[in-house]
Amino acid sequence: MLRIALISALVGGAMMTSGCSTLRGAGIGAAGGAGVQALRGKDVKDGAVAGAAAGAVIGTVAN
Repeated sequence: MLRIALISALVGGAMMTSGCSTLRGAGIGAAGGAGVQALRGKDVKDGAVAGAAAGAVIGTVAN
């Protein structure tokens, strides 16, 4: 699970350098959601999906 969380964090970092707030928000949300779920011992994939969705919405509003 730690490996998935680290990969998600790296993907989130890569997304932060992109110009689109929607993609950046989705990347940050996915990394954050995966990290939280990994710390809680839950399903990392579900956390990443929920975080990406929330981050994309926030990124779209911020744009």
